Amino acid sequence: MSSHLDTQADLERAIAKVVKQDPRLRPILAATGMPALRRRDPGFTGLAQIIVGQQLSIASANAIWNRMSGAFDPFHHDSIRRATAARLGKLGLSAAKIKTLKLLAAEIRSKRLDLEALGEIDADEAHKILTGLHGVGPWTADVYLLFCLGHADAWPAGDLALQDAVRLGLNLDARPTTKEITALAEVWRPYRGAAAHLWWAYYRAVRTSARIV
Repeated sequence: MSSHLDTQADLERAIAKVVKQDPRLRPILAATGMPALRRRDPGFTGLAQIIVGQQLSIASANAIWNRMSGAFDPFHHDSIRRATAARLGKLGLSAAKIKTLKLLAAEIRSKRLDLEALGEIDADEAHKILTGLHGVGPWTADVYLLFCLGHADAWPAGDLALQDAVRLGLNLDARPTTKEITALAEVWRPYRGAAAHLWWAYYRAVRTSARIV
């Protein structure tokens, strides 16, 4: 069974372990203090919200999600599966996102996909399953695993804020690529998700002090 970040205490224990594994994180934690755990709804609702928000501003994503959740209350995969593309489009969804949500709903309906069970397997295997689904990219998969399932080892390597934080915190010459930051994160296994929380907190701290360039 995979480790989970279900409570603030879980996160604090995991961060203590990852800082012990890699002393370079000690000044990062000292600069940020203990970050707060961030969680979202699991299952179809959580993944759908992430997909709706892809490549949109926070304000736009929230507006569309509020229309979606208001139109389908309770929000359920069967409701999305049965809804017409025209109705979903009027709520603000692109054709690509409609296709992805409908395909996911069909996979769940047929029991070929159990989103919540992905938290119980290795993060890399869960990532592979999710990215094998149409319209679910690496960042979406890892954000779902980390924030919706609390997977302690999920690592959203493609996240630009994470890359910038690591660049600054480790004094790198340039922002690491997805491949490079994946390699850098190996030392933080099996708590890469906890490390991500710490690096995001650091990003917010340095952005506030105008060090992001």
